[in-house]
Amino acid sequence: MFEAVGLLVLGLILLVWSADKLVFGSAAIARNFGISPLVIGMTILAMGSSAPEMMVSATAALSDKTDTAVGNVLGSNIANIALILGITALIKPLSISSAVLRRELPLMIAVTVLAGFLLRDNHLGFGEGVLLFALFGAFILGMLQISRMEKKRGDNLLDEHESEIPDDVPNGKALFWLVFGLVLLPVSADLLVDNAVIIAKYFGMSDLVIGLTIIAIGTSLPELAASLAGVLKGEDDMAVGNIIGSNVFNILAVMGIPGILNPSYLSEHAMGRDFWVLLAVSLLLVVMALGKSRSINRIEGSILFIIFLAYQSYLFMNMSA
Repeated sequence: MFEAVGLLVLGLILLVWSADKLVFGSAAIARNFGISPLVIGMTILAMGSSAPEMMVSATAALSDKTDTAVGNVLGSNIANIALILGITALIKPLSISSAVLRRELPLMIAVTVLAGFLLRDNHLGFGEGVLLFALFGAFILGMLQISRMEKKRGDNLLDEHESEIPDDVPNGKALFWLVFGLVLLPVSADLLVDNAVIIAKYFGMSDLVIGLTIIAIGTSLPELAASLAGVLKGEDDMAVGNIIGSNVFNILAVMGIPGILNPSYLSEHAMGRDFWVLLAVSLLLVVMALGKSRSINRIEGSILFIIFLAYQSYLFMNMSA
């Protein structure tokens, strides 16, 4: 048991690290080949923080653990809003000025509602997975078009994205980290999922709950690091944008993966309980972010954090559900 815990922690560390190196190498190579910083920022960097969820989702689905894969999506999105933005706002109130973010927030609600519609019958099918992936492609294209328009007008979020792109990285070094990340990412995801299953069985946790708790929090670590770094540098829009973008990516891309790889029936609790928690915290974020103050203050951050603690406590008290 203790060995499984140690290997799970090691898997999480390697997963986050390898995802970071994969994104670094990909972004550097893209820049060296003349791809626009705007395109890199809105695609490679924006999707990078969701790379751990994507790999874990694929690994879990192939291991016939679709509940874990879907739980990872729902749990990660809840953690992104309630845990990460809660902690970030407690450290420093977040002001929201980007026009891109104000467009992305309603979109985040729309794809969340879509997820609920698709899961209403407690089944995630192949056609639904393909639909999610098609919408993911449309989302990327749409965001690129909107971003080009906002770039001409000047937008803080886009400038902050471009400042994160690695510059003057030799092709050899960039290629090394790209290949390194591609190799280590699936290995670490497999290590994480295998040992999460061992721990789940030991404590009598359901596949869904293990995805909603340990795996969801662990795979949200890149978002936590990015948001904290952003707010400490005064890049509030980047901190919030990482969360909104990650939640959209998780539903459209990460949830699409198990639908394509392993169409399955799911635990009734995914739709009957966890989806509604996600929708509630998502709507709460919209109310906070688009209110008169256009900010998330410390009181609101503490509310989000308390909601997360209460939700996690409930899950641990009902581990087999």
